[in-house]
Amino acid sequence: MKKTKQLLHILLASLAVGICVGVVNTIFGRTLLAIGNIRAHYFPYLIPFLALAGAGIIWAYHYWGQELQKGMELVLKVGRGQADNIPKKLIPLVMISTWTTHLFGGSAGREGVAVQIGATISHNFEKKWKFPVENGFFLTTGIAAGFAGLFQTPLAASFFALEVLGKGKSSWQQVASILVAAFTASSTSHLLGLEKFTHLMRFQTLSWKHWLGLMLTGLIFGLIGNGFAALLKQAKKLAATIWANPYLRIVLGSLILSLIFFLAHQGRYSGLGTNLIEASLMGEKIYPYDWLVKLLLTVATLAIGFQGGEVTPLFAIGASSGILLATLLGLPLELTAALGYAAVFSAATNTWFAPILIGCEVFGFANLPYFLIVCSLSYWTYRNISIYQ
Repeated sequence: MKKTKQLLHILLASLAVGICVGVVNTIFGRTLLAIGNIRAHYFPYLIPFLALAGAGIIWAYHYWGQELQKGMELVLKVGRGQADNIPKKLIPLVMISTWTTHLFGGSAGREGVAVQIGATISHNFEKKWKFPVENGFFLTTGIAAGFAGLFQTPLAASFFALEVLGKGKSSWQQVASILVAAFTASSTSHLLGLEKFTHLMRFQTLSWKHWLGLMLTGLIFGLIGNGFAALLKQAKKLAATIWANPYLRIVLGSLILSLIFFLAHQGRYSGLGTNLIEASLMGEKIYPYDWLVKLLLTVATLAIGFQGGEVTPLFAIGASSGILLATLLGLPLELTAALGYAAVFSAATNTWFAPILIGCEVFGFANLPYFLIVCSLSYWTYRNISIYQ
């Protein structure tokens, strides 16, 4: 009876966390989409102010707490017992700084913000109510809710939280908590009007030559994902070495980036990269260099101090590189782009089940065998580095 009552309390708390995270993620996500539309319409007028926006972001973090600039690193440290607090002010700070990054043309993602929102809400919820569970129990729940509330892929979000925090032996109570929070956050954001990206595909029967080609793409996607993670790590160190002063780093770096963003198809590589994803899947124009330029500009944006995430740009890099590989190897364009979408994410984050499930939840479970094989090969290519330290 006592265990049943305890489980009921945990599940009710998980439900509350899922609702709260879903609401905040909806505000963040819908505002970000609106900002993306504004940037697309007024890009030539906004991109010159990228340096000024960057200086504002650095000032905000300096004023409100420099430890908050660690973002996902802070969340993971708390989850692993290496730190003990995630301040509530992280939520408005990371939301506003990410909106600013996107408005003025930076290339960044959004999942890092959503995960930080979920982790902060659940962490402070756990601190206030003192549930009889191990430390960090609800942090994992919050990470799953944050990812699910933004992408509306609750199964992938649940595994993502477990894999990122390395909780391979979680209790059944924690798994139940994660699932409840993830599905609740996903449903809440959907009911409140946050768009979910889906592109359902029918199962395609392929020849053995196509299978060999897809296996090769899995290895290449793995190299791309790992290359992104390694380059991001080194770029942050290099930028800090060249420009030790964070204001100088982001202002001078932004001046260079502004020119590149403007000259490179006038904003094609700014923002999330959803334009590249849609073009890849809908048969629109994809240049052979799209994936590489998006990769380099995302790395540069984040390395000099802008806020956001990496996952949506990784989806774009994977999808557009998939088109290139499909063209070179004679593979189905749409399917290979979808596989790249998930597989590059797998390698860059060092996660296995989450990318397979996100591929299925976005593109349909009909092609599960392809996602399983390609993501597995990508995941096992080189596992010693991840965008999450």
